[in-house]
Amino acid sequence: MSEKIRVLVVDDQYVARSFFELHVEMAKRYELAASLPNAEQAVAWCMEHPVDLVIMDVVMKYGLDGLSCARTIKQDHPQIRIILTTSMAEARWIEKARNAKIDSFWFKEYSEIPLTEVMDRTMNGESVYPSSPPNPEFGEIKKYDLSERELEVLRELTRNMTNEEIAEELHISPHTVKRHIENMLTKTGFKSRVDLAVNAKTIGLVVYEDNRKVNQGS
Repeated sequence: MSEKIRVLVVDDQYVARSFFELHVEMAKRYELAASLPNAEQAVAWCMEHPVDLVIMDVVMKYGLDGLSCARTIKQDHPQIRIILTTSMAEARWIEKARNAKIDSFWFKEYSEIPLTEVMDRTMNGESVYPSSPPNPEFGEIKKYDLSERELEVLRELTRNMTNEEIAEELHISPHTVKRHIENMLTKTGFKSRVDLAVNAKTIGLVVYEDNRKVNQGS
């Protein structure tokens, strides 16, 4: 009988860790090597213990984010296969994961492919990425009913920035920022910029880069 594939699960949320653990334990090919709540702990674990597959969330409450630590693991241990996961709809992480040579990427809430299938295909040498980014409902529309510039403004809006601060960050005028916000309010049916920001943040529609390690969702 061949040895089982050793899996390291990394997620700061207990419920999500339990979900991953259950999938590993129910699959005959796999065994749980460890389950950790912190991405930096995963880097250290891979240095000291044999691991074949890492399933790791992107967003962490404390310490470095999962994407950064997955990149480190891949650089130091290229033979280890890695599946990055997230429940958020932030599409930019897909390309960042590809650039970091991460094997596969799985959206917890939006994927049409079961996790076990992604695990099998990844361990068989395939790189499994979503064919298209998530397009969740946002008020009366869906995410990609917003333009790329509107999404950029919305991303900055989730940081509680003023129109002037957003304008400086994106190198556009405050008037243009105001117009984009007004257009988003009209499209979505939300009543205020606060509603826009709160709802976008709640579902992880857009995530500011630094929030990979401080956002409460994952």
